[in-house]
Amino acid sequence: MVKIEAIIRQNKLEDVQEVLNDLNVSGMTVLDVRGMGRQKGVTHTYRGSQYTMSLTPKVMLILVVLESEVDSIVAAIQEAASTGEVGDGKIFVSQVDQAVRIRTNERGDVVLH
Repeated sequence: MVKIEAIIRQNKLEDVQEVLNDLNVSGMTVLDVRGMGRQKGVTHTYRGSQYTMSLTPKVMLILVVLESEVDSIVAAIQEAASTGEVGDGKIFVSQVDQAVRIRTNERGDVVLH
């Protein structure tokens, strides 16, 4: 099993959800997050005054999938979330050693479906 964590622009969430639905991804957790990277925040103007938000609002998607699905899911997220500009986000991929379904105590890949 593999965990995919994708940090994307908020306005790209629906596009990403759509492509993941097309790939029959059965589960996903979505979190509202704030952070900074190379973008170093955003400058806004409010009533004639400029202010900088150093932590930009983003959305984090967390998925745990089978190893065989990783490449297609990562490619789909990348394509759907990309605008070609700084601040599009990041995708992190890591191994999951174990998963347990709390209700039934099932373990391993079976908990993903």
